[in-house]
Amino acid sequence: MTRIACVGITVLDRIWYLSDLPKEGGKYVANDYTEVGGGPAATAAVAAAKLGAEVDFIGRVGDDDTGNRLLAELESLGVNTRHTRVFKGARTSQSAVLVDASGERIIANYPSPDLPANADWLQELDFSQWDVVLADVRWHDGAKQAFTLARQQGITTVLDADITPQDIAELVTLSDHAAFSAPGLQRLTSLTEPEGALKKAQTLTNGHVYVTHGKEGCYWLDKGQLSHQPGFSIDVVDTTGAGDVFHGALAVGLAQNEPVPEAVRYASAVAALKCTRPGGRAGIPDCDQTRSFLSLFV
Repeated sequence: MTRIACVGITVLDRIWYLSDLPKEGGKYVANDYTEVGGGPAATAAVAAAKLGAEVDFIGRVGDDDTGNRLLAELESLGVNTRHTRVFKGARTSQSAVLVDASGERIIANYPSPDLPANADWLQELDFSQWDVVLADVRWHDGAKQAFTLARQQGITTVLDADITPQDIAELVTLSDHAAFSAPGLQRLTSLTEPEGALKKAQTLTNGHVYVTHGKEGCYWLDKGQLSHQPGFSIDVVDTTGAGDVFHGALAVGLAQNEPVPEAVRYASAVAALKCTRPGGRAGIPDCDQTRSFLSLFV
């Protein structure tokens, strides 16, 4: 069985559905509301598990009700949390998410200041047990430590290179596959055009670099040349978690030794299907659903 470790953050997403996203201060009435587990690495882990992989989420939570709830939800969705650290007296991270009628969203994340950034305890883990190690950039020390240990064992590393206040250049260097969000790539390179930005990012790593552009699809470099997987046409309900799901599915494809174009196409389909249902996880398809969907685009 494919074995994947996802290292990073888990948060509670509190999601409000509005007709339009606010453009100025004022009072607004939501059409619907839900709460669900989120966080880049955690949601990637759920996607990978739904696609049939054996997955460990490695992160940090507090011993509050939110932390207990998030771990229970991950376990119920087939994700192992045996290596997640629970810190006594600490609060768990949360996010406020506003989603409009077209599925676009605004996210305000509150990373708990109670969770220690130090990741030295990851040295206790045997990283040779996994086929791929994926990490998000929201727990920088964790990603750096995990990738360093994984590479020592010859294990493939996949970086969810989203926007973050910290400089992620050293994480890109440690990545075999650095998959950027458009804002994350722009922050790193100060460039907006995909080809130029990817080529600049490529100077940091001997691995592969990618960037997702929402409905435009995914761009990546193949031997220095720009490649493109167009986005799939779907009825979008909610884009929350789409990038996280893409990364989890990409990790599965790479762990199964699929060629990069096939892994990207597969991940793009999984992320697209996720967007057809509300929340960051409810719409994640399994392998059969994904293959059936892809068969419509042969």
